[in-house]
Amino acid sequence: MSGTTQRPGPARGPFAGMGAPAAKAQNFGPSARRLLGRLRPDAALLSLVLLFGVFSVTLSVIGPKLLGTATNIVVAGFVSARFADVPAGTTKQQLIDQLTSSGQQQAADMLRSVDFVPGAGMDFGALARVLAFVLLIYVAASILAWLQARILTGVVQRAMHRLRLDVEDKVQRLPLRYFDTVQRGELLSRVTNDVDNLGQSLQQTLSQVVVSLLTVIGVLVMMFVISPLLAVIALVTIPLTIVITVLVARRSQKLFIAQWAATGVLNARVEETFSGHSVVKVFGHQREVEADFLRENEAVYSASFGAQFVSGVIMPAMMFVGNLVYVAIAVVGGLQVANGLLSLGDVQAFIQYSRQFTQPLSQLGSMANLLQSGVASAERVFELLDESEETPDPDPAETAPPQASRLRFEDVSFRYAPDKPLIDGLDLVAEPGSTVAIVGPTGAGKTTLVNLIMRFYDIDSGRITLDGVDTRAMTRADLRARTGMVLQDTWLFAGTIRENIAYGNPEASEEDIVRAATAAYVDRFVHALPDGYDTLLDDEATNLSVGERQLVTIARAFLAEPRILILDEATSSVDTRTELLIQRAMSRLRADRTAFVIAHRLSTIRDADLILVMEEGHIVEQGTHDQLLAAKGAYWNLYNAQFEGAIEDEGAPPVPVRAGAVPVAAPSAATDEGGQSVD
Repeated sequence: MSGTTQRPGPARGPFAGMGAPAAKAQNFGPSARRLLGRLRPDAALLSLVLLFGVFSVTLSVIGPKLLGTATNIVVAGFVSARFADVPAGTTKQQLIDQLTSSGQQQAADMLRSVDFVPGAGMDFGALARVLAFVLLIYVAASILAWLQARILTGVVQRAMHRLRLDVEDKVQRLPLRYFDTVQRGELLSRVTNDVDNLGQSLQQTLSQVVVSLLTVIGVLVMMFVISPLLAVIALVTIPLTIVITVLVARRSQKLFIAQWAATGVLNARVEETFSGHSVVKVFGHQREVEADFLRENEAVYSASFGAQFVSGVIMPAMMFVGNLVYVAIAVVGGLQVANGLLSLGDVQAFIQYSRQFTQPLSQLGSMANLLQSGVASAERVFELLDESEETPDPDPAETAPPQASRLRFEDVSFRYAPDKPLIDGLDLVAEPGSTVAIVGPTGAGKTTLVNLIMRFYDIDSGRITLDGVDTRAMTRADLRARTGMVLQDTWLFAGTIRENIAYGNPEASEEDIVRAATAAYVDRFVHALPDGYDTLLDDEATNLSVGERQLVTIARAFLAEPRILILDEATSSVDTRTELLIQRAMSRLRADRTAFVIAHRLSTIRDADLILVMEEGHIVEQGTHDQLLAAKGAYWNLYNAQFEGAIEDEGAPPVPVRAGAVPVAAPSAATDEGGQSVD
């Protein structure tokens, strides 16, 4: 909007400064705890996930032990068949004693760990029962794991749904000051990319973390049951895993934060460049824009590569540690089998357990990159959620009469920065049905004044009243429902022309929409479009001209029937003919309403009831058009600068410009081409 002065934050446009990345991130621990806290509404379902995980892992952990039993049955069958020629009734101990007495001590020691009956052969029935039980256990474990994943998916998606709602609510509560200081691309990156990345990270890590931790505990118990010595050897994996993970995580966390901050900067660059594509082309800055994009894209590449590479070191390191432990277990386990201290099935089961033990540890290490990335995104979202909000509406709130339209500024002061006064001690009364025009040089505070009326910013001192009711004692929704705005920058959303007009009053009937369109001269051109009022507009309404888009916004304001109307440079970017139509429409729209008109074209506000001339936040002059020209002050200087041909010399009294006398000046908003009143 025009007239705003000393706005904090970066300038808009395709060449605006990119600003700094996100502020310093929170620590991993507090952010992770806060993130998990958002799952608290589904605590019961999470308990069920944990219960299913316990049962699933328990069944999976039992499997290798049962397979070891099956291996022992097979080994016992082969050993029994090898001694089929011994005399019937020979016991296992007798056979071992015979081997010992004959000098075959090693063979005797190995047979001590085998449970067999000499000459009995293979027990296929027992083997079938064990294998069937193992199959049943693994099927049950898979079903429980599927249920766990299914429930957890719902929990995570509901948490992300709530988070998106919280972000949307937060954006609605943020003051205009925030949007003046943060680039749209950076904000969009937090709302979309970071939330999506957070959801994916939670989805992929929560279930795996639960399963991996339970698996480590269950496998460790079974390993101690089988062989405490081998279990101690396997435990060497844990401190090595912790050391490697901590060392890598410290570095990767910083890199992931840099990655998502750089992504937000790049998104802001792309959004700015695309929205100002025509300006880039006109001024021939393609190379500069490409250079900026390449530089920022390189920053994203460097941060992403570093984060993924560093975090990717964890998995190979864990595999290396696991292989070392595997070799140690195989050697020591083989010696114990040779000495008759363990059965071959137990060693086989232990080797499986060692793989099951190192695998979840490796998975936990490899998930560190996902956790780091997710928490880095969570920190950026939490920073948005922690931003200072608008002051809350009073409760209970006051309300003005339904037809209230008398606005009064009483000793109002306001500043964007504490050390830079902008508006100081402003007194002003806008009577019902009057038109107040605000003029002045760029940066004088014109748009700031209407921002204070709408409570986009709250004043520092003084009062603004609506029919005697302090606007700060009203809810913002109540105040803004009484106010309509037509801005220089038209905003139309992707939808039909009918839907864009109805945005001013969603409950309006078709007749009301057509009546508003007719009053705003939209009906004149809409029938020339292929689908009339059902013509689809994209988010920039490129199938309408600038003037036609402006007329649609005026029709929207007509339909809202506001008591206070704010027109901010609504005709500054259209041709003279379209300006005439817009002035006629706005003249009708101002009828019986208190209107504030911000204008640089002084020809458009000559019929205003009161003209305020602002300089540096102060009203330096006020009066009617004729009164201000006669005073030969600031307004006379502005008028003289625009219409030099209308003034013979500085010493002569000013000659008002009449309709048609100066080619660059549009007719008054209250007259048609012939100077006749349109009202």
